[in-house]
Amino acid sequence: MTTVITDDGVRLWTSVSGRGVLLLLCHGGPGLWDMFGDVAPLLAGAAKVVRFDQRGCGRSEGRGGPWTTRRFVADLDAVRRHHGPGRVALLGHSWGAQLALSYALAHPEWVRALIYVAGTGIGPDRDWHPAYRENLRARLADPPERLARWQELTDRAELTDDEARERAVLQWSVEFEDRARAVELAGRMAGPWFGINTECGRALNAERRSAWGTPALYAACQALDVPVLIVDGAHDIRPRSSVDSLEAALPNVRRVILPGAGHHPWVEDPAGFRTAVTGFLAGAVSDGRKSE
Repeated sequence: MTTVITDDGVRLWTSVSGRGVLLLLCHGGPGLWDMFGDVAPLLAGAAKVVRFDQRGCGRSEGRGGPWTTRRFVADLDAVRRHHGPGRVALLGHSWGAQLALSYALAHPEWVRALIYVAGTGIGPDRDWHPAYRENLRARLADPPERLARWQELTDRAELTDDEARERAVLQWSVEFEDRARAVELAGRMAGPWFGINTECGRALNAERRSAWGTPALYAACQALDVPVLIVDGAHDIRPRSSVDSLEAALPNVRRVILPGAGHHPWVEDPAGFRTAVTGFLAGAVSDGRKSE
């Protein structure tokens, strides 16, 4: 474990493993913590993998925010400078894919390659969120008592720590195509349990709703001179069509859809995920050396 101190004095938890091109992992949320414990070993022979907990999340400080993309991009830059300090590859999952893309748009000179995993594209929330909510409830309803328990916990004004974890595991179970193991796999995500930073999540989600889907964002992506790999699980409950907006805008993009996976493709198709990511990284590094 290595501590990175941001420009405003917040201490961020980071962990480093493997060797190769420097690869920074941006976890999902917002308001969660690093859950890439299975990813680092998968990529250990192809990349020097840096995991970190975002501000106010998990093992990092900063419970008071501020909760803005600009602040989180600055934090990510602090991690890059500490572990780099040169050009890096980024891999972001879900909200972390949005963060990694935001960093690449702000600092393309420091990004060797971008791996965008299970994101929701650059369109407005209406492109994916209604279908997500419908699919969420449909999967929770099998069996019906699971949906009833989730709804009971959701409706409560306050939850104990154990109840908050139980609600999270129920909700996260819908993210896996393997329905027989879904609760088990979701339980692994919740161990260790650090608690969800709901204030952080609400603020950053609200910011996305106001900033995403704008002509300025489309134009910025069209001008992004960084190789991008989009990795999707075919059975993600967020409609994959929402990512078409990003794929269409980027000038240098490749897309891989893993047919047997949900929202966490490295869990349900580790071999396919590793092949896609390591092959892309090798090509990006090779192309980068030719252009330098």
